[in-house]
Amino acid sequence: MQVFPVIDVKNGRVVHARGGQRGSYQAINSPLAEGSDPVAIAEGLMALHRFEVLYVADLDGISDASPDLTMIQNLTRALPEIELWVDNGANTPAGVSDLLKHKRVKAVIGSETLQHADDLANLCAQHRSCIVLSLDFNGATFIGPPHLLHDTQVWPGTVIAMTLAAVGGKSGPDIARILDLKKRSPETSVVAAGGVRNKADLVALAKAGADAALVATALHAGTLKAGDLIEITGLRQS
Repeated sequence: MQVFPVIDVKNGRVVHARGGQRGSYQAINSPLAEGSDPVAIAEGLMALHRFEVLYVADLDGISDASPDLTMIQNLTRALPEIELWVDNGANTPAGVSDLLKHKRVKAVIGSETLQHADDLANLCAQHRSCIVLSLDFNGATFIGPPHLLHDTQVWPGTVIAMTLAAVGGKSGPDIARILDLKKRSPETSVVAAGGVRNKADLVALAKAGADAALVATALHAGTLKAGDLIEITGLRQS
């Protein structure tokens, strides 16, 4: 199972995401780096473990369509061997193309930003190998075109089960959601997002069929340690 660290960026600073209430997010205070600069936090995370992917949520882009492409450029320069999965609210061919101009970047398309399932199909027709779909949930409620949740044929190869209410919380991941998505589309790679607290949660997600998990709070809090990550991912530090 893979583990991907997350940075949520707002107004040029990494913030502590909690419960999907983006308006109340505050700058992060992490033992992994000084300050809250995105590059510094990302480098601190990479010093903890040899991660292969960094997930970047550009909250300004998601909320008001003002994506920070300079930040993405800075991250790709600072982390030349890391793939970035970026959700910056892009949901049009032009917006996705602008994002994919950067090297080693995949565009995360949030269902909350889509008006129609056909919009995703059109994006996948052009950039399928570089598209990741985030299926966004607020509790049990799916946020997005209802048809999108059921029409697995329009999904790209990887989908994220994004449980917004569990982000940064202590409730644990939504195991039932992972089981449901894998049942709907066994061949799809499913990434769990929201609620991971420790190694036990990652083990439970792996047993449920999750191929990867997005993690932030547990890494900064130290409840998910370097040794845990090595054990879960099977990767050894160089």
